[in-house]
Amino acid sequence: MPSKRYQPRRYQARHARRVFPVPRSVFIALGVVVLLFVYLLVEPRLLQVESRTVVTSALSGDVKQLRIVYVSDIHYGAWPYLTQGDVEELVSRINAQNADLVLLGGDYAQDSDGAIAFFRSLPTIRASYGVYGVVGNHDRTLPESNLALLRSAMIQSGVTPIVNEVTSVRVGRQDIYLAGLDDVSNGWPDLAGVASQCRSSDLVILLCHDPSIIEEALSTPDMNGSKSWFDLGLFGHTHGGQVALLGPLLGLGHSDGLYTRGWYAPTRSTTLLVSRGAGTSVLPFRLGCRPQLHVITIKSQE
Repeated sequence: MPSKRYQPRRYQARHARRVFPVPRSVFIALGVVVLLFVYLLVEPRLLQVESRTVVTSALSGDVKQLRIVYVSDIHYGAWPYLTQGDVEELVSRINAQNADLVLLGGDYAQDSDGAIAFFRSLPTIRASYGVYGVVGNHDRTLPESNLALLRSAMIQSGVTPIVNEVTSVRVGRQDIYLAGLDDVSNGWPDLAGVASQCRSSDLVILLCHDPSIIEEALSTPDMNGSKSWFDLGLFGHTHGGQVALLGPLLGLGHSDGLYTRGWYAPTRSTTLLVSRGAGTSVLPFRLGCRPQLHVITIKSQE
């Protein structure tokens, strides 16, 4: 009979391992990462309608105010956003603003073929005095002959292209001038030629996709030698960095650092906007850079 003090040894497998509990903080961290990734995909659909008033003496007192809708960098066909349904929703949002003028800032798709397809299927954009647009670097991909096809598609959709041109819009008893430049990187912007058709005494709105031309535009004289020849400059291209802080590191910033996003007033008579755009490029993410649609009210100083 075994002794009362004897206790048989408990068998333990030679390769048994101790199990350590996973800290709760690990699950929390994983949850935060998953939520962040989901939000990166959601934010590109959170279109912000931004309203801004610009007061200028260049607008005559009988006009009083001019309501402009501006949108840039739509990037139609960039997976998984900006499907045809998304474009129809965007146009619906534009039309809901009851604009006097609708201005488009370029990069309508991922390449020139896509830009042509975009305008061929574009729903009607409504504006009292018309719809006008410039072209971006994605719209100016080869072949060069696509520019003529793109211009034709724009016109057929009710959008007037302004590429190295100045066009006038009659509003009340005043002519408003729209000066449009070709793309900086893939086109041939004729800044001197456009500026030479303008006067600082007129209300001039400058449109160019890429804001890297701003400094040159501010120092280029108009037909009378004045360097303050445009009142409002509208640009895009940068996407505001698209992913805040990390945008330049991911190649999403498209900026020289001077004009990245938002509003600027480099002179007393000139106001600039660099839009964050409506679509995405390179990666289908946004963080701290919601897509934008701008409603700009120009008011007479009188």
